[in-house]
Amino acid sequence: MKKFFLSLVLAINLFQARADEGMWLPMLLGQQVYNDMVKKGLKLTKEQLYSINKASLKDAIIIFGGGCTGEIVSSQGLIFTNHHCGYSAIAAASSVQNNYLRDGFYAATKEQEIKTSLTVQFLDRIEDVTAQVEEGLKGLSWADRSKKLQEVYKSITDKVADKENGINARVYSMFKDNQYLMYVYKTYRDIRLVGTPPESVGKFGGDTDNWEWPRHTGDFAIFRVYMTKDGKPAEYSTENVPYKPKHFLPVSIKGIKDGDYAMIYGYPGSTNRYETSYGIKLKNEIENPSLVALRDMRLKYMHEQMVKDPAIKLKLASDYAGIANYWKFFDGETKQLLKFKTYEEKQAYEQKFEQWAKGKPEYENLMKDYAKNYADWTPYAKHRTYLREGILGSPLLAYASSLQGLEAAIVKTGASSADIKKAAEAADKSRKAFLESEDKPSDEKILAAVLKAFYTDIDKNQHPTGVYESIRSNYGDLNDDATYKKLAADVFARTVIFDDTKWAMFIASPDAATLQSDPAFNLASNFVKNYNTKYGPLFTAFNNRNNELGRSYMKGIMQMNPEAVKKMYPDANFSMRVSYGSVKSYKPRDAVHYDFVTTSKGLLEKYKAGDYEFDLPAKQIELIKKRDFGQYADKARKDLVIGFITTNDITGGNSGSPVIDANGNLIGLAFDGNYEALSHKIAFDKDLNRTICVDVRYVLWCIDKLGGASHIINELKLVK
Repeated sequence: MKKFFLSLVLAINLFQARADEGMWLPMLLGQQVYNDMVKKGLKLTKEQLYSINKASLKDAIIIFGGGCTGEIVSSQGLIFTNHHCGYSAIAAASSVQNNYLRDGFYAATKEQEIKTSLTVQFLDRIEDVTAQVEEGLKGLSWADRSKKLQEVYKSITDKVADKENGINARVYSMFKDNQYLMYVYKTYRDIRLVGTPPESVGKFGGDTDNWEWPRHTGDFAIFRVYMTKDGKPAEYSTENVPYKPKHFLPVSIKGIKDGDYAMIYGYPGSTNRYETSYGIKLKNEIENPSLVALRDMRLKYMHEQMVKDPAIKLKLASDYAGIANYWKFFDGETKQLLKFKTYEEKQAYEQKFEQWAKGKPEYENLMKDYAKNYADWTPYAKHRTYLREGILGSPLLAYASSLQGLEAAIVKTGASSADIKKAAEAADKSRKAFLESEDKPSDEKILAAVLKAFYTDIDKNQHPTGVYESIRSNYGDLNDDATYKKLAADVFARTVIFDDTKWAMFIASPDAATLQSDPAFNLASNFVKNYNTKYGPLFTAFNNRNNELGRSYMKGIMQMNPEAVKKMYPDANFSMRVSYGSVKSYKPRDAVHYDFVTTSKGLLEKYKAGDYEFDLPAKQIELIKKRDFGQYADKARKDLVIGFITTNDITGGNSGSPVIDANGNLIGLAFDGNYEALSHKIAFDKDLNRTICVDVRYVLWCIDKLGGASHIINELKLVK
C-alpha cells in the first residue's frame, strides 16, 4: 500500500508545476504560488499584480494585434512589442521607395506616426462564469453541448458588451471544460507605427538563429495607442489624442545578474500539458513530420524568389516568416519529445491513473476509450495535414477554395440575386487582397509539388474521385515531376482568377458553370469537398470525443490528489497569464555552458556584410567598434548587452511580453524559446527551458544611438 501511494504521488507530480513552470491566472494567484514568487524575490503585493479597483501591472499589458502581447511604457500610450509582431504592419507601411522594413523608421513627431490596421485590447476584469455556462448546457449530450457552447458563451458576453465604448468579452474554457472564465476587454482601433529598427537588426540571425541561444536579435518595434479627446476608442482620426493609461511600466537600465527575479505577463497562445500518450504518438509519428516536410517545400520555393528581387521579398516577407517560425518549432518539438521520452512518461502516468480508477465507473474505462478514439481517427490524420498544409498551402488553391462560398450562393435553391451579388462582391474584394500578396513563380512550383506529395503520401483510397485519373490522362505519369509542372503551368495560364477581363465578366454575372469549370477552383474544391464530405465529420467526432474524455480525465487527475490542485494551472489559451522565474545560465549538454547574456562582441562575431541573415547597418558597426554605448552599457561587462535568458514558462502569444523585475520595472521583451526545450507545449523541462529576451538597454540604444530618436527615450520613465 505504501509503495502504491508513493508511486501515485510521483505520478501526480507529472501534472504539477515544477521549478519555474506555470502560466498562472493573475486573478486567481493562490497564496502558495504568491509566497513562492516572494521567495524568489518579488517585491510587489498581490494587488499591485492584479486589481480591478486600482491601477496594477495588468493595466499596462495588452493584446497586440491578433496574436501577440505588448506593453504600455509611457504616460502617452507608447507601446513596446516585438519586431516580428509588428512585421505585417511595418511591411504594409513600406514601399520600394520608402522601405521602412529594410531601412528602419522613427517618427520625429506624433504627426509623422503611421496609421495601421492594428487593434489592441486592454483587460478590464475577469469573472468566473462556470455556473452560467453549465446551466446553459445542462442535460445535453457532448455533441449537442459542443454545438451549443458558442451560443451560451454569446448569451453571457452580450450582457457586458458595449460597442460605443469598445467593451467586449470572451469566455475561456479552463482545465479542459471544468471551469469557465470571462475576460472583459476594451479594444482600441487607432494604433500608429512610431518606430522600428532596420530588419537586419529586428530579424538579425533570421531562420538560422530562430529558436536558438546565444541570440543577438533586436526584436522590438514601437507603436502608440490613440483615443478620442473624451477618452473613448475610435477609428483613426487626426483629431484623436494619445491614450492615457491607468498604469505604464517604468524602464530599468540598471542591468541584470544571473539569478535575478524575472516575471513575464502576457497572452500565451496554447499548450497541451495534460496531453495523453495517444496524442503524443500521433504528433510524433504523423502530424509533425508531415507538417515539417510540407512547410520545408513551400519555404524552398518562396526563398528562391525572395532572394532575386527586393519587391518580392517585401511581398512575401510576412508569410514566409510565419511559415518558417513553426516549421522549425515542430521539427524541434518532435526531437525533444523523443529525447525526453515524454511518450513513455505519459504512458507510465496513465497506468497509475488506471490503477487509481479501478472501481470508479466514471474513470475506469477512460484509457480504453482514448485508445479506441485515436485508433478510429489515425488512418485519416495525415490526409488532414496534407490538405491544410499542402493543397491549401498553395495561395492560389487556398483562394480558389474560398470561392466555394460564392458557389453555394449561386446554386442554392431559391437564392436571391441580392445574396449572389453580396457573395460576388466579397469574392472580388478578397481577390484583390490575394493578387496583392501573390507571387506566381513560387506558387506555381508549390502547387505542382503539393499535388505530387498528396498523390505519393496519402492512401489512394482517400484521394478525391477522378482527380488523379484526369491528371494522368491529360498530363502524364503520376510519378513524374514533369506531369505536375505541366498541370500547374496550365492551371496558372487558364484560371479566370488571374484574368482581369474574364474575371470582371464573371463577377458581373456569376454562374456555376464558369466557376466549376475553372481549373484552379475545380482542383481546390475537389480536394476540400472530398475531405469535408468523408473525413471532416470523422475529425469532428474524434475531436468532440477527445474533448469529452479530456474533461473527465482532468477531473479525475484533480480527484487523485486534491492538494495537487493548489499547484496546477490551466493550459494556455490566449488569456492573460503571469509566469515567474529567474535570469539564469544553463548547460545544454556535456562540457557546454551558456552564459545568461549576449553582448555586442558576439554581434560582431556573427556579422557578415551583405548576408541575407547576418548583415547589420554600417552605422551600427561603426558605433559598436567605437564602443559608443552611452548610458546603456552594462557596468559589469563594460559592453552593450543584447539579449538575456530566463527560466520563465511562456509559449506563442507571449511574443512581445514584458520581462519585469522584482519591483515592476521593464528589463526586456520576450521573443523566443530555446531549441533544447521545444517540447514546452506538451512538457516543461525544469533544467533546460529558457525564454530568450531582448535586453531593454539594447532596445533603447537602437532607438537613441542608432536611430537618433532621443525624443522617444525622453518620453519614458527610466530607472537608473
